[in-house]
Amino acid sequence: MDSLITAAARALAAGDPLGALKRVALRDDPPALALRGIAMAQLGEYARARELLRSAARAFGPKEAVVRARCIVAEAEIALASRDLSFPAKTLDAARAALEQHGDRLNAAHARYLEIRRLLLIGRLDETELKLADLDPGLFPPALRTVHELVLAGVAMRRLRAGEARGALTRAGQAARQSRIPALTAEVESASRILNTPVARLISKKPKTRLVLLKDVEALLASNTLVTDACRYAVRAANTIVSLATRPVLFALVRALSEAWPEDVPRDLLLARAFGAKFTDESHRVRLRVEIARLRRVIRPLAEINATKRGFALIPRRGRKVAVLARPIEEGHAGVLALLADGESWSSSALALALGAGQRTVQRALDSLGSEGKVQSFGRARARRWITTPVPGFATVLLLPAPLPGG
Repeated sequence: MDSLITAAARALAAGDPLGALKRVALRDDPPALALRGIAMAQLGEYARARELLRSAARAFGPKEAVVRARCIVAEAEIALASRDLSFPAKTLDAARAALEQHGDRLNAAHARYLEIRRLLLIGRLDETELKLADLDPGLFPPALRTVHELVLAGVAMRRLRAGEARGALTRAGQAARQSRIPALTAEVESASRILNTPVARLISKKPKTRLVLLKDVEALLASNTLVTDACRYAVRAANTIVSLATRPVLFALVRALSEAWPEDVPRDLLLARAFGAKFTDESHRVRLRVEIARLRRVIRPLAEINATKRGFALIPRRGRKVAVLARPIEEGHAGVLALLADGESWSSSALALALGAGQRTVQRALDSLGSEGKVQSFGRARARRWITTPVPGFATVLLLPAPLPGG
């Protein structure tokens, strides 16, 4: 490898894309194309970066399996950064295997972390933790150790473990400073801000409503309080969790009962909350009794529901208090907005995958948000991407789970 290519590669490893481009910008040989592609990716020019990397991969000969695999890994990283979650997992896995076979341990590990970060992004936490357990960050340079700790912090945040997240981010910050890569340091600082940013609203009798941090949510869920979790559509107390993510009517009923606790809720109000009924007749009242009976059976380990003269009341077991954990800002398409709030451009297919929803459902949500001026798109057909500016003052860690079906 000539001296200019070596110097450009060192510049990229140090997070200096402009320094790399100064050395190879006018060259069109395969190694230079690959380095130019990585440099353009570091500068945020993802489309051009992918073109350059694909050209480099085609130009390398069949005997140059390692450098071709590196190009594929770099393209996979660009896909992840640009929220293109459709990049073939098998292609990345084959590139990783080729790198391992030829002794390129560090780039093979980088490929594994790309796969892990994708799993984290789409909310598959169990798989993320399993794959992390197979990696020893102590064997890697500071940049990869930073990535490892950032993934650990992301899992801990989504598991609502503020202490673990803070510890991982502290270690990530130390590794990022050792790497001397400004972009990594900035990423750690951005993740750390989540711990000091409201992630939810707590609705209870005293005080009525207040914004809470991740550590407050962790403490609430560890307490003896009966929590109706409107971020994850569940009712929970201590170690008992009743998920209602696939039963939107039951969740609407239990949330209305929880918000009114210890008072009862009139039947007309329950009908409006659960069914959107503007007027009621006997069929509505029958349906309400049926759904209340179903809700009683589902939440029996945690609470009872008593009928009153004007409606129904929630009676938690063991003298528990009741609270509702809600999104900081609630609207019909909060899940879509939460993902777009990371500042990256997303395709509708990637949003659908991350939310666990149908692509047509997500497209309708985007069209609705677009008509309200809350999101905007660029490109056409498969190249169409959606963006928005982050909602100031609120973290999105609790907004990432999929919305209720049909939301």
